[in-house]
Amino acid sequence: MPRLLLLTPTTTYRAEDFLLAARKLGVDLTIATEHASTLARQNPAGLLALDFAHPEAAARQAVRFAETHPVDAVVGVDDATALSAARISEALKLPHNPVAAVAAARDKHRTRQFLTAAGLPMPGFRLCSVEDDPAVLTSDLQFPCVVKPLVLSASRGVIRADDAAGFVAAYQRLIAILRAPDAAALGEAARSILVEAFIPGREVALEGLLDGGELRVLCLFDKPDPLDGPFFEETLYVTPSRLPAERQREIAACVARAAAVLGLVTGPIHAELRVNDAGVWILEVNPRSIGGRCSRTLRFGAEMSLEEIILRHALRLEIPSLERERSAAGVMMLPIPHGGVLREVRGQADALAIPGVEELILTARLGQRLVPLPEGAPYLGFLFARGETPEAVEASLRAGHARLEFRIDPEGE
Repeated sequence: MPRLLLLTPTTTYRAEDFLLAARKLGVDLTIATEHASTLARQNPAGLLALDFAHPEAAARQAVRFAETHPVDAVVGVDDATALSAARISEALKLPHNPVAAVAAARDKHRTRQFLTAAGLPMPGFRLCSVEDDPAVLTSDLQFPCVVKPLVLSASRGVIRADDAAGFVAAYQRLIAILRAPDAAALGEAARSILVEAFIPGREVALEGLLDGGELRVLCLFDKPDPLDGPFFEETLYVTPSRLPAERQREIAACVARAAAVLGLVTGPIHAELRVNDAGVWILEVNPRSIGGRCSRTLRFGAEMSLEEIILRHALRLEIPSLERERSAAGVMMLPIPHGGVLREVRGQADALAIPGVEELILTARLGQRLVPLPEGAPYLGFLFARGETPEAVEASLRAGHARLEFRIDPEGE
């Protein structure tokens, strides 16, 4: 059987579904994490420690491993492993996205530079530093605008400002986020701040697969809740999209062109876009699949998961179908209403009893300290539904969420 090297950070939500897909395919599996496992000696072919923070070092480690355990494909399960996956694949001479393309896609400023130069619609933007005086920067800004970090995910640190005073406060707040130990560990990227014009409109997310540079659209999600700030916490994803077919084709063409401009040629694509009367605006194009547990909304062909499709593509196995199931589907990423310590969750059975709701996954633990956006990033969990129409799925998710009660006490109580 072919051997798959699966890069799985210990903090990711994505590992479980990729592991299930790998086991379904019956491949020889090597799980790589950033920490050495005490079980590695008992299973040297199955467990590997790699330095994801330093892709060059990870590639050297993987090459040494492959000398005794040949690897047929490398898959990073999330954004944190995308660059290492590309660099390792390059070193092992396996199909991959160019390392420079992945690096550009992961850097919001470089993405803006590439796409602007290619003539794609982009918000006005400028790169600033944590050392800059935000009061000075306001002299030539237009409002509303958005301040955002270059590399943090899940909308962490993204803040809208509507005037000069709001901008100074948002900028200072983002600086504090970037100086937190986990963000500061990202290096030079944590010393820069992107300031860009706020783009109004509906937000959508496209899930796709690149094969030889050709984009195959797997799914287009609507985000029914408005994302107008001041923070940008995502909640609902519902598919199929309710946008007109012509607009959906424009979105797909825009993503395909953006991926080509960045130099991405193979594997999963997750793109975030805004749509308004002026057209389609790219927010992000990432060489990875959708984050969190959200991929569980998607089923293809004969009960294939998104992860199975990604692994089949990487291993160059036959993919029976890329057609999504006919039913509408959606997920709600359960938002954190306020900070504190999670003490109790009520109403789970009532939420699951709502017609159309089919699964509830709570990822926050009792006793866990919760930090909402913009400082925090994780969600309380994920609620899934299916139905005949996108409208029905959205209604089921909202009704299910309304049944849940989260007791979050102030810290120290």
